[in-house]
Amino acid sequence: MTATITTSVPARLDRLPWSRWHWMVVIGLGTVWILDGLEVTVVGNIAGRLAERGSGLPVTSGEITGLAAALYVAGACSGALFFGRLTDRFGRKKLFIVTLAVYLAATALTALSFSSWWFFTFRFLTGFGIGGEYAAINSAIDELIPAAYRGRVDLIINGSFWIGAVGGSLLSILMLDTSIFPVDVGWRLTFALGVVLGLVILLVRRHVPESPRWLFIHGKGDEAEELVTSIEERVAAEKGRELPPAEGEIVIHQRSAITFREIGRTVFGEYRRRAVLGLALFIGQAFLYNAITFGFGAILTTFFGVSTSRTGYFFAVIAAGNFCGPLLLGKLFDTVGRRVMISSTYLLSGLLLFGTAWLFGAGRLSADTLTACWAVVLFFASAGASSAYLTVSEVFPMETRAMAIAFFYALGTAAGGITGPLIFSDLTGSGVVGDTVLAFQIGASLMCAAGLVAAFLAVPAEGRSLESIAAPLSTKRAEPLPAAAK
Repeated sequence: MTATITTSVPARLDRLPWSRWHWMVVIGLGTVWILDGLEVTVVGNIAGRLAERGSGLPVTSGEITGLAAALYVAGACSGALFFGRLTDRFGRKKLFIVTLAVYLAATALTALSFSSWWFFTFRFLTGFGIGGEYAAINSAIDELIPAAYRGRVDLIINGSFWIGAVGGSLLSILMLDTSIFPVDVGWRLTFALGVVLGLVILLVRRHVPESPRWLFIHGKGDEAEELVTSIEERVAAEKGRELPPAEGEIVIHQRSAITFREIGRTVFGEYRRRAVLGLALFIGQAFLYNAITFGFGAILTTFFGVSTSRTGYFFAVIAAGNFCGPLLLGKLFDTVGRRVMISSTYLLSGLLLFGTAWLFGAGRLSADTLTACWAVVLFFASAGASSAYLTVSEVFPMETRAMAIAFFYALGTAAGGITGPLIFSDLTGSGVVGDTVLAFQIGASLMCAAGLVAAFLAVPAEGRSLESIAAPLSTKRAEPLPAAAK
């Protein structure tokens, strides 16, 4: 049975002050990006060990960094699209539990690999779970976090990937030390520790509720009201004062599902300018990151004679720059505004990479100064890249949100994991200065182009309810929802 209901749930969620309950949501949902960074970095670092005699797997280093990486990317793209559809249909909570369970099971079974086909199969399934996480988690976070904080929270959570990347590098150093663990044990324990961290996240995640916004659209208005009331009571008790009244109601014709045709018509028809924006942002950041990171180790060793055993220290520097960008700039996306910050972070990172390419081509950089340049470029690029995820999760209607996130994530991941290596592998590995300069210039050009698109098409979503940015397709009639206080 469907019905038409009037609800103030969105306004009630958006007027909440920041509280311990919101921290529980962030920890329960957002920390999975750390696992993703850990996962990707660990596999790259253990490639050499897995190829050694006695590792327990008959694989080569090239198969780990090539075939296994491609399967992980393919799994992430497939999982995002598959679970994105299910997230919109069956709810955020069910899917953010299921996708984490898929990740945990696949990672555990990777640790038990006894043959190459087993290892490759579960690398695909690990990516399948991680891809599903992006759709389920981003949609849930944006629907639970108050409008005044949504930008900074989303950026910092997406940027936390780089905490995992640093952790993966350090963990690999310990686990691959043969004086501590045998050759065929250390790499297995590395994956096992990822499972342990995932189980801790799962325990916290069990307490994160379903999105009330999803509930009231899908015929569960009473449950949404009860849930928001319980959240309000917890927050009021913590703050020791009554909450201010919520202003603004929305009238919804409840429905149980939406067709692919309606999703496509909405995202690429009614909101085609926003679709162009999403495509530009994801493609730009994917190519800039590949331009820098795909040949990271090769550039340092080929042009500056850095030992492969020391490249991890240089990686830690650029990883720190990547995380500091969203951490320090995130609040400005809620105060200065989306359009200014998205366009400026894209343009700045692109222009700075052009400058780095010129200095590199002129022979004016050392390994240390090149890494410093990369860290500055990625300080701005990481904030911009994180804002791409924020953008596609908040500018489309509620009923299409998870699927829109999945589509643009899959596109960006495919561009980064498939097209990027095809373009950059020969350029950064040729040993010719001009080729590496060209790689930098390609990434910088696409980043600047995306910044210009954002300057014209970015949506001023700061401080606004999701429903005022893009009215739900189920809306019958709505009173304007006021912007939340900044």
